[in-house]
Amino acid sequence: MRSLLIGAMALVTVTAPCLAEELVIASPGGSFLDQIVACKAAPFGKANGVATNVVASSSVQTAAKLRATKGSPEFDIVYVDSEIAVPLAKEGLLETIDYTKLANRASVGNQFFDKDGKFVTMMTAATTIAYNPKLTEKPTSWADVLDPKYKGKIALPDITGTAGVHFLLAINKLRGGTLDNVDPGFAAIKEIKDGVKMFYTQADQLVPLFERGDIVIAPWYPDRIGSAADSGVSVAVAYPKEGAVGIRPTIAIPAGSKNMALALKYIDADLGEASQKCFADQKYAGPVNRNVVLSAKAASILPSAEDVEKLWYIDLDVVAAKRAEWTARWQREITR
Repeated sequence: MRSLLIGAMALVTVTAPCLAEELVIASPGGSFLDQIVACKAAPFGKANGVATNVVASSSVQTAAKLRATKGSPEFDIVYVDSEIAVPLAKEGLLETIDYTKLANRASVGNQFFDKDGKFVTMMTAATTIAYNPKLTEKPTSWADVLDPKYKGKIALPDITGTAGVHFLLAINKLRGGTLDNVDPGFAAIKEIKDGVKMFYTQADQLVPLFERGDIVIAPWYPDRIGSAADSGVSVAVAYPKEGAVGIRPTIAIPAGSKNMALALKYIDADLGEASQKCFADQKYAGPVNRNVVLSAKAASILPSAEDVEKLWYIDLDVVAAKRAEWTARWQREITR
């Protein structure tokens, strides 16, 4: 679940008039939210006779709201990247999920369930490279993103989002850095920052940039690339030989939820085969339910078995501990 910084807005799916129950769901916006509604929230509301209100909120925004309303959350369900879920769990802001009440538990691998019961990985994703196949050759390495030929034709993710952290750390690793020494990564980005068309804070900001030909390359997410290509944008996905950066978007229940039973039922439905297949095929998200058979198109966009083997999953405890420091440095050295 890559992080979007977008203004608060809501899309409500009401299944019947004067419904007594309403489930409020926080989701990243854009095409991700659209498919959360289509594949998950709307079918759940219809099947259970409840209203589902899906509110656009990035992982960072959702975390801020949960901290501000501790114990009395405005959301019943939250979709947040694992990098955000881990600190929220440590701060006591997430309920413990009773996995024994999830009928679809047996169809989902153990690795997708938080050991402390605080969240469940609801899809697999990655930060990788998007490019315009009409305007440039297919990139094969993270190093290609740094090529001077893309000056003025590249967009980079801001560090406030998941992709921004991932790109910094991927380039840092490429240049010989470590999680304890990100100097090489910052130095590499500083070399090209003056030629960056946009430091994007919302994933879907890249759609019009690719559409107009303003940019030809950018670190982005496969699901967003697939959705943009479906709308006619000339954009394709490339998995770098060093490995894309793995993402584990999660689903969780905020501590203090007033609709615990309904929220548990929603999570169970989210992990079900129908929901997972719909989301995989429509949003190009890697399913966690092992019974899902991907469509040919989804399979062409999602990472191959070889690419999956190369995915780099960054230590989330380190990211949680260092994120504020990295963000402050980014604001001083990159976007100032």
